Amino acid sequence: MPVVALLKAWHRCYRARLVTLRMYFGDPVGNVPCMNTCILVTGAGRGIGAAVARALAADGHRVAVHAGRDAASASRVMADLPGEGHAVVIGDLSSPETCERVFAEAVSTLGDVDVLVNNAGVFEAHPVDSTTYAGWQHAWRHTLDVNLLGPANLSWLMVDHLMHRVRGPAGGRLVSVGSRGAYRGEPTTPAYGASKAALHAMTQSLAVALAPSGIFAATVAPGFVDTEMGRTVLDGPGGDAVRAQSPFGRVAEPAEVAATVAWLATTAPEWVSGTVIDVNGASYLR
Repeated sequence: MPVVALLKAWHRCYRARLVTLRMYFGDPVGNVPCMNTCILVTGAGRGIGAAVARALAADGHRVAVHAGRDAASASRVMADLPGEGHAVVIGDLSSPETCERVFAEAVSTLGDVDVLVNNAGVFEAHPVDSTTYAGWQHAWRHTLDVNLLGPANLSWLMVDHLMHRVRGPAGGRLVSVGSRGAYRGEPTTPAYGASKAALHAMTQSLAVALAPSGIFAATVAPGFVDTEMGRTVLDGPGGDAVRAQSPFGRVAEPAEVAATVAWLATTAPEWVSGTVIDVNGASYLR
């Protein structure tokens, strides 16, 4: 057989085997995690986080379902997940020490953590013209502790884990759930808007810092979502105005945001790292 024909035959065989390997183990070039990836999802006892946990489990991944205090809700979410090997971890992420414990428990129960989804957050009204100074201080401290410092601490713990695990950091992923409020402003919850803007910036900074180690980082910025946290607004006198913000005339379902988060957490190409993806039904364009 001529050398050229031999090389072509070898190349075809190589490509076929590579495709098979990628089906089972992911893309070694794009660092796409393989099936049965171990994923910690914070704030997964309800809303977007619960929908993210369901989407990931449905794709065959193992999930640590985190909740701040409501262990019963987290346990119900876990019990409904397809597949096996899931876990529940509980703890207030405003505490650095609790972040450390929560992350260690996720690693211990899952056996590893390949992906961190920073979803947990609080949304508390504190309009500047009608909030006491003490209330203003509390709102800012609590919101930043949960929405920004918690994700920052967990991200440090995640990177430290990836850098020291036997198989190395490549393929690790950090996904943050931000908000369109980072761009359009949040008049009655300014600390929330500021915390999400900072979360976007932090995640993009980590994307640049961690790319040489093969670690991916990206953010989803949802608009208003039909969750328990937003139900008071949607059911109130301003609900129709909120729905009208989108030309679709509605707000997002948690599963719509979760689908984007799950894609970033698992199969999105690494060239998406550093991006902030708007998931707001064209309610805010930038």
